[in-house]
Amino acid sequence: MIIVVRSWRQIPDLQINKLNPFKAKAKTLDENDILSSYSDRFHFPQKNGTSCIYFCGNSLGLQPKSTQEFINCELKKWSERGVEGHFTGEKPWVTYHANSKTSLSGLLGACENEVVAMNNLTSNLHLAMTSFYQPQSSRNKVLIEKGAFPSDFYAVYSQIKAKGLDPKECLIELGPNDSSEYLPNIEIINKIHELGTELALVLFPGIQYYTGQFFDIKSIAKAAHDVGAHAGFDLAHTIGNIPLSLHDDEVDFAVWCTYKYLNSGPGGVGGLFVHEQHGKNKSLNRLSGWWGHDAEARFKMDNQINPIPNVDGWQLSNVNIISHAAHLASLQIFDEAGILHLREKSILLTGLLEELIHSSRVLSEHIRIITPSNPKERGCQLSLYLPNHGKEVFEKVVEKGVILDWREPNVIRAAPVPLYNTFSEVVEFTDILEEAIND
Repeated sequence: MIIVVRSWRQIPDLQINKLNPFKAKAKTLDENDILSSYSDRFHFPQKNGTSCIYFCGNSLGLQPKSTQEFINCELKKWSERGVEGHFTGEKPWVTYHANSKTSLSGLLGACENEVVAMNNLTSNLHLAMTSFYQPQSSRNKVLIEKGAFPSDFYAVYSQIKAKGLDPKECLIELGPNDSSEYLPNIEIINKIHELGTELALVLFPGIQYYTGQFFDIKSIAKAAHDVGAHAGFDLAHTIGNIPLSLHDDEVDFAVWCTYKYLNSGPGGVGGLFVHEQHGKNKSLNRLSGWWGHDAEARFKMDNQINPIPNVDGWQLSNVNIISHAAHLASLQIFDEAGILHLREKSILLTGLLEELIHSSRVLSEHIRIITPSNPKERGCQLSLYLPNHGKEVFEKVVEKGVILDWREPNVIRAAPVPLYNTFSEVVEFTDILEEAIND
């Protein structure tokens, strides 16, 4: 029997043990989970001879068991063919970046000519801002979230300085007011319209790393365009987490890393989206590299710059094959599982975790969930604020074999990932968390 549900509260009371109804419901969900077999395709860290509960995919995803095979294939080619591997075999290295385009376009809601895996997030952000942050006269301001992830803040700050401007004047940070843990979308839109013709660029995350809030990408992009500004997004915590529609939402550019929900390994290859309307614009200011030059004429070595008329025109050099091989191993799993199925399970996982916390006297008294309660405004992550002894509680939970993430001040970020986490693990985690608080 398959149970199709879209929220935790819609789950029917099947096989409920009156003494422990959540364990019974979790067991029922696990038994009817069409994605349950995917956990067998990942390596789990071990502690005391048993697999850990891994709720840290928002920092570093688990390694797929197929990763080694994908990497070894390219190592074998290198050992056997040397430099000829660039042009021979099933996946020639010279066009290796193209192998991820179909998968990435599906995850991002983009055309294949709008996405490319390359470099890392921050270098891609600098490349994108070189093109899309072109201050003119009084239109020189960049709007970001207050408390932005440092990689974004440092990049924006240095880009403003590189343009000969003062970040104190041109860098605008918008944060929640005192009555809210997160930033209502209407406040972002209002701020964009308030800045108006002074605004050159809006740069927001898809999901805020600390609170786990999912921002309304479409409305932010539209508001930016309404006042004549560009809209870019950092999707580090969003890609592989929530289905996206970057092309239809008319996002100008987006960047991401692949080592979180995309499970591509520590420091894995990053990615860049550029809307096709800009990709076709060869006159757009950009930092040029050999690999962004017309592929047909690339090896003529004539130094005639002719950028590829799509996102590939932002490439600087040939792809890191080993890193990209690991990336392909994980993308194959996403292709099979389907991002819509993953999203549906994700909503149930976080819904169960939220319900368990609210239903426990101990947890509800000591924890405040600072992630939006509306499932449409969050992804896999719930951020749990513990005002008292939070770090001690976190360390006790880790000692019991749960791997998750700590962020100052006093927040445990718990991310049950639908590809490899179970509903029963969510229940077990809350039992361990309650025990750690009582200890």
